[in-house]
Amino acid sequence: MDTLVVMGSIGAPYGVQGWVKINSFAEPKENLFHYSWYVERAGEWQMVEVQQFRAHAGAYVAKLVQIADRDQAALYTNCKIGVQREELPDLTADQYYWADLVGLQVFNQDGVALGSVVDILETGANDVLVIEGDKERLVPLVIGDYVKEVDLDAKRMVVDWDPEF
Repeated sequence: MDTLVVMGSIGAPYGVQGWVKINSFAEPKENLFHYSWYVERAGEWQMVEVQQFRAHAGAYVAKLVQIADRDQAALYTNCKIGVQREELPDLTADQYYWADLVGLQVFNQDGVALGSVVDILETGANDVLVIEGDKERLVPLVIGDYVKEVDLDAKRMVVDWDPEF
């Protein structure tokens, strides 16, 4: 489904009644539970319904209608959670959904190609772009300081980064 944005993933089973741990990429984390979910299993996206959720140990656990026990919950471990793009709020300038940044070609300010964004890491202090090219580079996702320009239409990003680093 082209209109889905990955906003989280399902972790390990929690308990024996079919609950699962949830990794939310939303900010704040609880916002993930305000949307309709699609889960990718075996390359196919299917709609799932959250029956209940609650905070647990600094994260969240959820009970999905489709999961009855721990064995079924285990089948969902590491599945991506997608949300329809049109459900998500509009962003202001200099805000981007991670899904829009992955795949962008990255150049430094001198026009040197550094590679493409393959992932984004959440570190606590700031998010970090994982750029694969002639080597892997980790560039802080700080708009203005390191990320100078993002052109989603051209699928291109300009960063202030030394290609030797």
